[in-house]
Amino acid sequence: MVEGPVSRYLNRPVSRRVARALAPTGITPNQVSLLSLLIAAAALPLFVADQPIAAAVAIHVSSVVDGVDGDLARLQGTASRFGAIFDASLDRFADALVFLGMALWSADATDLPAPLVLGLAATATALIVSYSRARIEASAPGVPGAAAGIATRDVRLFVAALLSAVGLAYWALVAITASSAATVACRLLTARGPLASGD
Repeated sequence: MVEGPVSRYLNRPVSRRVARALAPTGITPNQVSLLSLLIAAAALPLFVADQPIAAAVAIHVSSVVDGVDGDLARLQGTASRFGAIFDASLDRFADALVFLGMALWSADATDLPAPLVLGLAATATALIVSYSRARIEASAPGVPGAAAGIATRDVRLFVAALLSAVGLAYWALVAITASSAATVACRLLTARGPLASGD
């Protein structure tokens, strides 16, 4: 698993404590994954209601909760490949909803150009970040490149939350799009050599 700096140093200390508290209960990791999606989804109507600070809180809480399911699965001994795929799939839906909310708020609250197009670009490049990692790992496990770049999901959501909270959701989308595109390029360049023999 590729763990970014926000997850490692900010989110993980909290998510581990939550996972330990939940481990004796009947709550499953997949239920926690679904909860993370629902919290992220709450950001969309909050942006539409012109509550960017509340939306930012929802984004960050969702990011923290997203780290609970994996820790909980390990503590309960229920980790599975399906659980990892389920979590990753819900994460993609969550990202799309968050970026849509940011784009809609930017369209309503600013006069900056093409915020909806920018929201689409942020969503697309974020999806390709995740796809590039999965594809590199599937093609050749252990080949360098899968973890290259800075736009890991925890970083993207932290930027989204931080800048949205201060009324800069548009520029958060710009930063997410640019850093995601750079991360994909970095991964492709890093992996190209080791994988070139299979072209």
